[in-house]
Amino acid sequence: MIIYPTLELQSGRCVTLRRGRLEEPSIWHVDPIETALSFVEAGAEWIHITDFDAVDGKGDNTALIEDIIKQAGCSVQVAGGIRTRDTVENWIEKGVGRVVLGTIAARDPDMVKGLTNRFPDQIVLAADIWQGQLMTDGWRNPVAITPEDFLASYADVPLAAVLITDIDSDIDQPDAQLGLLSKLAGATRHQVIASGTVHELDDVARLKYVPNIAGTLIGRALFSKTVDLGEALAVARPNPEARAEFI
Repeated sequence: MIIYPTLELQSGRCVTLRRGRLEEPSIWHVDPIETALSFVEAGAEWIHITDFDAVDGKGDNTALIEDIIKQAGCSVQVAGGIRTRDTVENWIEKGVGRVVLGTIAARDPDMVKGLTNRFPDQIVLAADIWQGQLMTDGWRNPVAITPEDFLASYADVPLAAVLITDIDSDIDQPDAQLGLLSKLAGATRHQVIASGTVHELDDVARLKYVPNIAGTLIGRALFSKTVDLGEALAVARPNPEARAEFI
């Protein structure tokens, strides 16, 4: 299972949100580039970056993200307010490993499917879930289609993965969170990346054994130090296969 240490950027700062509330960010007084470099030093092979200003339509953190891509020396997955073909193409040209699409995937599936054919295994489909509903536009607007039907509509598309975010993740019901993930992971043939479910190290261990979960984002838990990235990476590694002893 791949661990994606996560940077969520707003006005050039590292922030985290509770239940997707853009207007109530928790601000972490750390340097985003130095933080990204610390992730790589700990052993991360991927970093996930979400641009909340782009989500909110009030600017962007493009220049900062470009600096992180240049300096981090690992693969970068970018999300947040990416809603045009040109934006996707520009990010890939700038060296992004994967681009995450959510709102535009619900609004213009034909365009997104065309992008996946052009950039196979570089487009990640985002399914943001709030109380069982698929949400778009920065987690503000529910969509008429069910999450299961949304995933099914992309069944034959060459996606890199499906990123499932449980916006209710701050509730103290880990079994309910795993139930939602298990249900949706079982509804797609694509590998699933979980988001919003890791609060402590044991959560990584639990996710590891959910069928079809190939990775998880970890953000707030790293900043609040309830999870150590090195320990999370160790837990996520495959268990060595048992070998028969020679007699």
